[in-house]
Amino acid sequence: MYHSAAAARTTPETDSCGQARELEFIALPGTPFTVVRRMQQVVEVTTPDYRAPDSVRLFVNQSFLKFRTTPSPSRTVPHPEKSAVLAFLRSAVGLPYVWGGNLRQGVAGNYAGLDCSGLLYEATNGFTLRNTADLVSFGVAVPVAGLSADQIVSGLRPLDLLVWKGHVIIVLDRETAIESILRCGQPGHGGVVTTPLKKRLLDLMKTRTPADKWPNGEGKAALFVVRRWI
Repeated sequence: MYHSAAAARTTPETDSCGQARELEFIALPGTPFTVVRRMQQVVEVTTPDYRAPDSVRLFVNQSFLKFRTTPSPSRTVPHPEKSAVLAFLRSAVGLPYVWGGNLRQGVAGNYAGLDCSGLLYEATNGFTLRNTADLVSFGVAVPVAGLSADQIVSGLRPLDLLVWKGHVIIVLDRETAIESILRCGQPGHGGVVTTPLKKRLLDLMKTRTPADKWPNGEGKAALFVVRRWI
Protein backbone atom coordinates (compact mmCIF):
# COMPACT_ATOMS: atom_id res chain seq x y z
CA MET A 1 0.00 0.00 0.00
CA TYR A 2 1.31 3.42 -0.96
CA HIS A 3 0.27 6.91 0.01
CA SER A 4 0.52 8.19 -3.57
CA ALA A 5 0.29 6.87 -7.11
CA ALA A 6 3.76 5.41 -6.63
CA ALA A 7 2.06 2.01 -6.94
CA ALA A 8 2.18 2.50 -10.69
CA ARG A 9 5.97 2.28 -10.73
CA THR A 10 7.66 -1.01 -11.39
CA THR A 11 10.84 0.15 -9.64
CA PRO A 12 10.39 1.90 -6.29
CA GLU A 13 12.15 5.21 -5.67
CA THR A 14 14.28 5.17 -2.53
CA ASP A 15 15.94 7.83 -0.40
CA SER A 16 19.58 8.03 0.68
CA CYS A 17 18.89 5.40 3.36
CA GLY A 18 17.47 2.96 0.82
CA GLN A 19 13.87 3.46 1.96
CA ALA A 20 10.77 3.89 -0.21
CA ARG A 21 9.00 6.41 2.01
CA GLU A 22 5.80 6.23 -0.02
CA LEU A 23 5.22 2.66 1.17
CA GLU A 24 2.64 2.61 3.99
CA PHE A 25 2.28 -1.12 4.66
CA ILE A 26 2.01 -4.47 2.91
CA ALA A 27 -1.55 -5.80 2.95
CA LEU A 28 -1.73 -9.41 4.09
CA PRO A 29 -3.64 -12.01 2.03
CA GLY A 30 -7.38 -11.65 2.47
CA THR A 31 -7.28 -7.96 3.35
CA PRO A 32 -10.60 -6.37 2.28
CA PHE A 33 -10.62 -3.07 0.39
CA THR A 34 -13.26 -0.57 -0.61
CA VAL A 35 -12.54 1.08 -3.94
CA VAL A 36 -12.57 4.88 -3.86
CA ARG A 37 -11.61 5.35 -7.51
CA ARG A 38 -9.87 3.44 -10.28
CA MET A 39 -7.17 4.81 -12.54
CA GLN A 40 -5.07 3.17 -15.23
CA GLN A 41 -2.85 0.94 -13.12
CA VAL A 42 -3.65 1.89 -9.58
CA VAL A 43 -6.72 1.96 -7.39
CA GLU A 44 -7.37 4.30 -4.50
CA VAL A 45 -8.77 2.29 -1.62
CA THR A 46 -9.65 2.23 2.05
CA THR A 47 -9.37 -0.78 4.34
CA PRO A 48 -10.40 -1.55 7.92
CA ASP A 49 -7.04 -3.29 8.40
CA TYR A 50 -5.09 -0.04 8.30
CA ARG A 51 -5.98 3.32 9.85
CA ALA A 52 -4.14 5.81 7.68
CA PRO A 53 -3.49 9.36 8.93
CA ASP A 54 -6.13 11.87 7.87
CA SER A 55 -3.83 13.41 5.26
CA VAL A 56 -2.90 10.06 3.69
CA ARG A 57 -4.70 8.41 0.77
CA LEU A 58 -3.96 4.77 0.01
CA PHE A 59 -3.19 3.37 -3.45
CA VAL A 60 -2.49 -0.16 -4.61
CA ASN A 61 -1.54 -1.62 -7.97
CA GLN A 62 -4.70 -3.26 -9.25
CA SER A 63 -2.81 -6.37 -10.39
CA PHE A 64 -2.76 -7.44 -6.73
CA LEU A 65 -6.54 -7.18 -6.33
CA LYS A 66 -9.57 -9.36 -7.01
CA PHE A 67 -12.63 -7.22 -7.67
CA ARG A 68 -16.13 -8.15 -6.56
CA THR A 69 -19.51 -6.43 -6.58
CA THR A 70 -20.44 -7.40 -3.01
CA PRO A 71 -18.55 -6.32 0.13
CA SER A 72 -15.54 -8.46 0.96
CA PRO A 73 -15.64 -10.27 4.30
CA SER A 74 -13.35 -8.99 7.02
CA ARG A 75 -10.05 -10.78 7.50
CA THR A 76 -10.46 -12.97 10.58
CA VAL A 77 -7.41 -12.84 12.84
CA PRO A 78 -7.47 -15.10 15.91
CA HIS A 79 -5.70 -14.04 19.07
CA PRO A 80 -2.14 -15.31 18.59
CA GLU A 81 -0.45 -17.80 20.85
CA LYS A 82 2.27 -16.20 22.94
CA SER A 83 4.82 -18.94 22.25
CA ALA A 84 4.24 -18.71 18.49
CA VAL A 85 4.70 -14.93 18.46
CA LEU A 86 7.93 -15.18 20.46
CA ALA A 87 9.29 -17.88 18.14
CA PHE A 88 8.43 -15.78 15.08
CA LEU A 89 10.14 -12.74 16.56
CA ARG A 90 13.30 -14.70 17.32
CA SER A 91 13.37 -16.05 13.78
CA ALA A 92 13.39 -12.46 12.44
CA VAL A 93 16.73 -11.49 13.99
CA GLY A 94 19.11 -10.33 11.26
CA LEU A 95 16.44 -9.34 8.74
CA PRO A 96 16.95 -5.90 7.13
CA TYR A 97 15.02 -2.76 7.96
CA VAL A 98 12.40 -1.74 5.40
CA TRP A 99 10.22 1.33 5.85
CA GLY A 100 6.60 0.13 5.66
CA GLY A 101 7.73 -3.51 5.65
CA ASN A 102 5.64 -6.04 7.53
CA LEU A 103 6.25 -9.16 5.44
CA ARG A 104 9.79 -10.47 5.63
CA GLN A 105 9.82 -11.89 2.10
CA GLY A 106 8.37 -8.65 0.68
CA VAL A 107 6.11 -8.60 -2.35
CA ALA A 108 6.82 -8.80 -6.08
CA GLY A 109 10.55 -8.92 -5.44
CA ASN A 110 10.60 -5.71 -3.37
CA TYR A 111 10.44 -4.62 0.28
CA ALA A 112 11.92 -7.76 1.85
CA GLY A 113 12.35 -6.77 5.48
CA LEU A 114 10.55 -5.23 8.43
CA ASP A 115 10.14 -1.89 10.16
CA CYS A 116 9.64 -1.56 13.91
CA SER A 117 5.87 -2.06 14.16
CA GLY A 118 5.92 -4.30 11.08
CA LEU A 119 8.06 -6.78 13.02
CA LEU A 120 5.24 -7.19 15.55
CA TYR A 121 2.49 -7.03 12.91
CA GLU A 122 3.98 -9.92 10.95
CA ALA A 123 4.61 -11.98 14.09
CA THR A 124 0.93 -11.66 15.08
CA ASN A 125 -0.42 -12.11 11.53
CA GLY A 126 -1.89 -8.63 11.69
CA PHE A 127 -3.58 -8.98 15.08
CA THR A 128 -1.70 -6.01 16.50
CA LEU A 129 -2.13 -2.50 15.15
CA ARG A 130 0.19 -1.50 12.33
CA ASN A 131 1.44 1.94 13.41
CA THR A 132 3.13 3.16 16.57
CA ALA A 133 0.66 6.07 16.64
CA ASP A 134 -1.98 3.44 17.48
CA LEU A 135 0.20 1.12 19.56
CA VAL A 136 0.68 3.82 22.22
CA SER A 137 -2.89 3.08 23.33
CA PHE A 138 -3.12 -0.61 22.37
CA GLY A 139 -3.88 -3.13 25.10
CA VAL A 140 -3.60 -1.93 28.69
CA ALA A 141 -1.14 0.42 30.33
CA VAL A 142 1.66 -0.81 32.57
CA PRO A 143 2.31 1.92 35.19
CA VAL A 144 5.90 3.12 34.84
CA ALA A 145 5.82 6.87 35.57
CA GLY A 146 8.45 7.87 38.11
CA LEU A 147 10.02 4.41 38.27
CA SER A 148 13.70 3.56 37.90
CA ALA A 149 14.98 1.25 35.18
CA ASP A 150 15.31 -1.60 37.69
CA GLN A 151 11.73 -1.11 38.85
CA ILE A 152 10.42 -1.02 35.29
CA VAL A 153 12.33 -4.13 34.24
CA SER A 154 11.04 -6.06 37.25
CA GLY A 155 7.47 -5.43 36.14
CA LEU A 156 7.86 -6.26 32.45
CA ARG A 157 6.58 -9.42 30.80
CA PRO A 158 7.40 -11.00 27.43
CA LEU A 159 5.68 -9.16 24.55
CA ASP A 160 5.15 -5.94 26.52
CA LEU A 161 5.72 -2.93 24.28
CA LEU A 162 7.97 0.03 25.07
CA VAL A 163 6.48 2.44 22.58
CA TRP A 164 6.14 6.05 21.53
CA LYS A 165 4.87 7.68 18.36
CA GLY A 166 7.75 6.76 16.09
CA HIS A 167 9.17 3.51 17.42
CA VAL A 168 8.39 0.35 19.38
CA ILE A 169 10.66 -1.97 21.34
CA ILE A 170 9.31 -5.43 22.18
CA VAL A 171 10.17 -7.33 25.35
CA LEU A 172 11.36 -10.74 24.22
CA ASP A 173 12.04 -12.18 27.68
CA ARG A 174 13.05 -10.92 31.12
CA GLU A 175 16.56 -10.15 29.88
CA THR A 176 16.17 -9.31 26.18
CA ALA A 177 14.53 -6.70 23.96
CA ILE A 178 13.97 -6.99 20.21
CA GLU A 179 13.31 -4.27 17.63
CA SER A 180 13.88 -3.29 14.02
CA ILE A 181 16.02 -0.17 13.78
CA LEU A 182 16.92 1.96 10.76
CA ARG A 183 20.68 2.50 10.65
CA CYS A 184 21.39 4.43 7.51
CA GLY A 185 24.57 3.42 5.72
CA GLN A 186 24.97 0.06 7.42
CA PRO A 187 24.45 -3.27 5.62
CA GLY A 188 20.73 -3.86 5.33
CA HIS A 189 20.23 -0.30 6.59
CA GLY A 190 19.99 -1.74 10.08
CA GLY A 191 17.33 -4.31 10.85
CA VAL A 192 16.06 -6.66 13.51
CA VAL A 193 18.34 -6.88 16.54
CA THR A 194 18.22 -8.01 20.15
CA THR A 195 19.81 -6.15 23.06
CA PRO A 196 19.95 -6.70 26.82
CA LEU A 197 16.64 -5.39 28.13
CA LYS A 198 17.98 -3.30 31.01
CA LYS A 199 20.71 -1.76 28.84
CA ARG A 200 18.18 -0.85 26.16
CA LEU A 201 15.88 0.68 28.75
CA LEU A 202 18.69 2.71 30.32
CA ASP A 203 19.67 4.04 26.90
CA LEU A 204 16.03 4.91 26.19
CA MET A 205 15.65 6.75 29.50
CA LYS A 206 18.54 9.06 28.59
CA THR A 207 16.29 10.73 26.02
CA ARG A 208 12.72 9.76 27.00
CA THR A 209 10.75 9.73 30.24
CA PRO A 210 8.46 6.84 31.19
CA ALA A 211 4.76 7.78 31.33
CA ASP A 212 1.61 5.89 32.25
CA LYS A 213 -0.43 7.30 29.37
CA TRP A 214 0.39 8.86 26.02
CA PRO A 215 -0.78 12.48 26.08
CA ASN A 216 -3.62 13.67 23.89
CA GLY A 217 -2.69 15.61 20.79
CA GLU A 218 0.24 15.30 18.41
CA GLY A 219 2.87 16.95 20.56
CA LYS A 220 6.47 15.87 20.38
CA ALA A 221 6.76 14.95 24.05
CA ALA A 222 9.93 12.97 24.81
CA LEU A 223 8.03 10.16 26.52
CA PHE A 224 7.46 6.44 26.20
CA VAL A 225 4.74 4.18 27.54
CA VAL A 226 4.54 0.46 28.25
CA ARG A 227 1.56 -1.40 26.84
CA ARG A 228 0.53 -4.97 27.61
CA TRP A 229 -1.63 -6.61 24.97
CA ILE A 230 -1.32 -10.38 25.60
